[in-house]
Amino acid sequence: MPSGKTHDAITLILSAPVFGVAYLASGSIWLSTVAAVGFLFGGLMFGPDLDTTSKQYSRWRFLKLLWFPYRTFFRHRSRWSHGLIFGTFLRVVYFMGVATCIAFLSMYAYTTLTGGKLPDIWEFPRVWGSLRQQSDLILGSYGLPGLAIGMWLGAASHTFTDLAGSYVKTGKRGL
Repeated sequence: MPSGKTHDAITLILSAPVFGVAYLASGSIWLSTVAAVGFLFGGLMFGPDLDTTSKQYSRWRFLKLLWFPYRTFFRHRSRWSHGLIFGTFLRVVYFMGVATCIAFLSMYAYTTLTGGKLPDIWEFPRVWGSLRQQSDLILGSYGLPGLAIGMWLGAASHTFTDLAGSYVKTGKRGL
């Protein structure tokens, strides 16, 4: 399998073509930048190797504890971590779930200490909805999909590189 340095180099090199293709598709420098940043984040920080002690995992520094349950639950190079269809989607859902749990526990601790009222669990979808509205204001109406596509492509480049490396070494397809 390619090393972490190889994966990083491929991600950095491919970010320019991702920007170019996004610009050809959208005609927007801003949206192309969002897609390229998503690609870089997907390849360098949010890629399939978060299921091991990898460069991607160590880049999260003190926040890497968030990924410990993910590492424990998913087997390395499984279809759930390295899969083109489910991999990035599951990491996004996992991360949002962990972020929601941490936000709820933080609010619970705060309200317990201050004697305030704990928000209802149904407040969280409303909060996520308002965050979506804010992201539309900041990134534009196509910014979040552009970011998601860029992240998926960044993670997919990692998987394709692993597949190519496996094929070169063994002559067999598959991870």
